[in-house]
Amino acid sequence: MKALGMNQVELALKGLLSNETQMVTEKIDARYLTDTLGRLKGQADAVVFPQSAEEVAKIMRFAYEHTLPVTPRGAGTNLVGSTVPQNGGIVLDLSKMNHILELDPDTLTVTVEPGVLLKDLQKYVEDHALFYPPDPGEKKATIGGNISTNAGGMRAVKYGVTRDYVRGLEAVLPNGKILSFGGKDVKDASGLSIKNLLIGSEGTLAVLTKCILRLLPKPTVSLSVLVPFGSLKTGIETVIHLLHQNANPTAVEFMERKVVALGEEFLQVAYPRPDAAAYILMTFDGTSEAEVKANVEKVRKSALSCGALDFVLLEDAKRIEEIWKVRGALVKAVEAVSEQEPIDIVVPINRTAEFIAYVNELDAQSGVHMISFGHAGDGNVHLCIIRGDRDEATWKKDLHHVMTCIYQKSHDLGGLPSGEHGIGIAKKPYFKQTMPPENLELMRRIKQAFDERGILNKGKTYQI
Repeated sequence: MKALGMNQVELALKGLLSNETQMVTEKIDARYLTDTLGRLKGQADAVVFPQSAEEVAKIMRFAYEHTLPVTPRGAGTNLVGSTVPQNGGIVLDLSKMNHILELDPDTLTVTVEPGVLLKDLQKYVEDHALFYPPDPGEKKATIGGNISTNAGGMRAVKYGVTRDYVRGLEAVLPNGKILSFGGKDVKDASGLSIKNLLIGSEGTLAVLTKCILRLLPKPTVSLSVLVPFGSLKTGIETVIHLLHQNANPTAVEFMERKVVALGEEFLQVAYPRPDAAAYILMTFDGTSEAEVKANVEKVRKSALSCGALDFVLLEDAKRIEEIWKVRGALVKAVEAVSEQEPIDIVVPINRTAEFIAYVNELDAQSGVHMISFGHAGDGNVHLCIIRGDRDEATWKKDLHHVMTCIYQKSHDLGGLPSGEHGIGIAKKPYFKQTMPPENLELMRRIKQAFDERGILNKGKTYQI
């Protein structure tokens, strides 16, 4: 600590909280010092669990006065080190702020605290015949974390991403001031959209304490189909064709056969058509069974005419769950075989097949195995770069080489370094590699306007 000794800091923090159980300063659990992968590790002098915006404000004001680093976190499911406290100081854990404050059916909004888990929010609103569409793979992530990374997920092709469902935010600035941005209004052309600056900022600008989210009526009909292809290239090209058919799919996922095989072994589930090189997995939803079935039939005809090996309509509830469970467990299935580095690059939809072809060529040339799957409907490619039996030094060298090549290729194709995981620490070198210096400088000037002492999530993403 800079200005104060540890005992002074501990005493000061205790005075700001309702009770002593809201703070840990000794024998801090390792999970608060890392992210979900557990490979990047930091250190902290205290972990604090505020229970209100007022307590967050007191803590931030204290940290600001003494220039103490603060690392905000929710459930810790981040994959790129955004929740790793690199510079010591205070870990601000918002998981206790986990209340659903208001459901307003008239404005189709729900107001929640940032520590509410995605799975709990989805269940709550669906029990009231409403629907919160953003659906990233990790359902135990917090809403605050989803907003901080602008999480996407499988339903983005139809419904969009988290940003599209945030109507208003309450946030605490680094100096301890509590401000509100946006609200329940549908439209807002009232000055600069500070709310949208906070979305996706990875906790570098302010601490979220309240979130007003847009809802939709709950779809009542849902159908899933699995379409096998002889090549991934044919599958991706078919997806582009299907998106022009106005069939309005909810999710369009692609998976190479080699990663599906790992998922099958991991979950002891068998996919149909094991002779396929790749699969496209789709869901259709709506409020009219006739409309949903008509869209599925439209896609069936189109897919088969484009070269699909088969068109498997998944009608049994147990079978649907198994097929989608494999898709949801692919990262864990790969991790069960070998340590891997997860990547979530995004490219223009029509360059997806070209990008994956490059990845496969790089795989063959470098000897570093890479497995592809992801969101075919929006060009978000998930890669698992597999360590295998490499020692630490070799792994770091080979990983850096292929990641440099991959991010550069994405940039050359008009892509971006992250579609939904964020930049954090792990992807920072590659983000800076492809981002114009002028853009980075503008981001840093925005950071300076919010956080002139640089205490909040110091050193992450765009920061030096």
